[in-house]
Amino acid sequence: MSASEKDLIVGGQAVIEGVMMRTPSAYAVAVRRPDGTITHTGARLPKWSDKHPALRLPILRGAAVLVQSMALGIKALNYSAGEAFNEAEAAEEVEVALTPAVVEGEGDFAGITGGVPGLFPVPTKKSPEEELKRGSVAAFGSIAFALLFNVLLFVVAPLVLTNALFVGMGWADRNAQTVETTNAQQTQAAANDDAQASNAATYNPSRGEAWYARSYHFVRGYLKPVKPNVGFNLVDGLIRMAIFLTMIFSFSLAKDIRRVFEYHGAEHKTVFTWEAGLPLTVENARPQPRQHPRCGTSFLMVVMLVSIVLFSVVAFNSLVYNMAVRVALIPVIAGLSYEIIRLSAKKEGGLVFKLITRPGVWLQNITTKEPDDSQLEVALVALKESLKLEPQTGEASVAPLS
Repeated sequence: MSASEKDLIVGGQAVIEGVMMRTPSAYAVAVRRPDGTITHTGARLPKWSDKHPALRLPILRGAAVLVQSMALGIKALNYSAGEAFNEAEAAEEVEVALTPAVVEGEGDFAGITGGVPGLFPVPTKKSPEEELKRGSVAAFGSIAFALLFNVLLFVVAPLVLTNALFVGMGWADRNAQTVETTNAQQTQAAANDDAQASNAATYNPSRGEAWYARSYHFVRGYLKPVKPNVGFNLVDGLIRMAIFLTMIFSFSLAKDIRRVFEYHGAEHKTVFTWEAGLPLTVENARPQPRQHPRCGTSFLMVVMLVSIVLFSVVAFNSLVYNMAVRVALIPVIAGLSYEIIRLSAKKEGGLVFKLITRPGVWLQNITTKEPDDSQLEVALVALKESLKLEPQTGEASVAPLS
């Protein structure tokens, strides 16, 4: 391996019965078919930043890389599903190529392994316009659903639960529970509402009101606005983390997901083999660690910390405003987190990098499992095919996609 090749940062993600590997300028997906054979596909990644220089700017490039990761991941997962569940005795196989509907992120995200799942098989018999349209529309729909689901689960739910907890436990600052106004009458009305809300937990059902009216008053009492501070956001972050860990642990109990986690471990072992400058063989990959400090789980931990700080600075005396601003700041948080990971990765052996990535490494005890040799073989094929498409290796024999 030459010095220039060794400097290439590689990464990837596990897919269904396979692995997607990513180099700075290309990617490849390898999948084990039901008949035991390994099929693969790949492509060069377009440099959209040449057309859109703004995507090279700090923060913006991080948000763009997030979109890139999701789009490519969605494509990779769906491609793997199509191949892994394909009947071996199918009468006629259709050759498949992948049109990357992504933005260019300077190759930096290649170093954050374990990305977001996803990939749609596109028959090469169709025109390039049809391929791009189908892949882009399907990927956009999947991304939109994933974003909506994650916003509800990791933004709205933790905020509402934390707000209710602070009200119920009496931790809320009375001066931050009502919106300040210059009108004395409005201020008095708000104070009266607070008094009613504070008694919601012991609301007297004998007042003769309908059940839905009593339910409304009860819920309203716990949703009166609490202006977030550092303590509020720490609790919010802990609830968000508890939801995330519960979800990951629950997934790990499923047999099919465990297979994906084994391929995740194979991907990490393959990356370590490359970084050690060893020949890409099963024998060299087998003893490598399965927990990698640049895994996407480390990125998620940084996102948690950045969100706690940013949400403490940008806060309002309104639950609706706080919810809206948290959704609006998602690209900013992703961009800032990316820059932190990017800077710390330049000093990978340093204390800051170790502190940032350590929680993610611990979490990989759940999200990665020990792979067998056949899974390592698939991951190695994916990396080799990706390197063939990487122009810096001098091995490329496939023309880049336009």
